[in-house]
Amino acid sequence: GLVAITAGCDLVSPLGAAIIGLLAGIILVFSIEFIDTKLHIDDPVGASSVHGVCGIFGTVMTGLFAIDGGAFYGDGFGFFGAQCFGIITIDIWAAVTGIILFWGIKKIAGLRVDKRIEEEGLDIYEHGESCYN
Repeated sequence: GLVAITAGCDLVSPLGAAIIGLLAGIILVFSIEFIDTKLHIDDPVGASSVHGVCGIFGTVMTGLFAIDGGAFYGDGFGFFGAQCFGIITIDIWAAVTGIILFWGIKKIAGLRVDKRIEEEGLDIYEHGESCYN
């Protein structure tokens, strides 16, 4: 809820903020499940769901719930469209930048350790001892 309301914290009413936060909390649960079970992306802390999905949701909801310019307050869908355009622009930028960055890292240094090291535990190689009993 806190991530979702960040986009519009200065634009929505307290009731609108509560609605956005409540809906984001519900969406979060389904998003974590979807990313884990359907997309098979390893995200143990749910950061993609919290910051990605709930951040996008909050940005869209700002276009609807903003007191000044929001569609639910009779000001049409202009601000809502601007919010959607911003989401698309940021997502494209992040995807292209991420692909270039990770492709470069993979070519220069590699993205993963050897399978044997991963199975034995990276802490032994990084710290000289196991961090777990």
